[in-house]
Amino acid sequence: MSMLNQTVLTPVSFILNGIPGLEDMNMWIPFPLFSIYMVVMVGNCGLLYLTCYENSLHRSMYYFFAMLSLTDLVMCTSTIPKALCIFWFHLKEISFNECLVQMFLIYASIGMECGMLILMALDCYAAICYLLHYSTILTNPGIAKVGLATFLRVVMLVTPLTYIIKRLPYCRGNILYHTYCDHMSVAKLSCGNIKVNVIYGLMVALLFGGFDILCITISYTMISLSLADAPQKAFTTCTAHICSTVFSYSPAFFCFFSHCFGGHKIPPSCHIIVANIYLLLPPTMNPMLME
Repeated sequence: MSMLNQTVLTPVSFILNGIPGLEDMNMWIPFPLFSIYMVVMVGNCGLLYLTCYENSLHRSMYYFFAMLSLTDLVMCTSTIPKALCIFWFHLKEISFNECLVQMFLIYASIGMECGMLILMALDCYAAICYLLHYSTILTNPGIAKVGLATFLRVVMLVTPLTYIIKRLPYCRGNILYHTYCDHMSVAKLSCGNIKVNVIYGLMVALLFGGFDILCITISYTMISLSLADAPQKAFTTCTAHICSTVFSYSPAFFCFFSHCFGGHKIPPSCHIIVANIYLLLPPTMNPMLME
């Protein structure tokens, strides 16, 4: 009997219904999405190619940018092709397991993006404050180890997120008013208790957002203090890293605070548009910021 209930309460698929309120623009929305996807693919693949084959770019900063580019490619490829299918071909259905995979890839990419920004900030700190020992601190094996540690942190934090979504019973339909499988959008279709999802989602957001921003802030503060007589030099040296941080976290802060303090006053379409900007803006801009 329990097996039967589990089968009934686990949806075979979800329907991604795009952006509510903008149905009349469904034919035009894909054009900027497709253009952005092409820019992301060309820019990030080009950066990866240059990092691999240009000897002058075989340095830690460019290795971190290459990791960031690989993350950006995964992030965009897991969202934009499906969104294009929704708007252009009305292929809105996504299976439950595909939804879980997409969710994992999206949040894993976000986590890797945050982790790479920390590593880039620490790289900047080491390059400015420990210049004489820089080459011995950030060796190729060391870069590989910190990259692997960042990836393992992401896997350990994001994997439970998909598990607590999978365990929920669903009886409130299967229509998602979104362009991708967002954690809380899926959880709200459940007729079960989603308190664990809310708490764990907030904890992951704080670890990926709050903790990472704290580390980045400390790094740049120490850089500024070490170059108190030349703060302009510090800013110039770390311009690309600072811009990447701003582009990554600004839309995320809007999404977080609007959900917490003004979620009912802001139209759902605005939430979804900003959520998509959050996933698309960093991958588009990061290749342009590489010095």
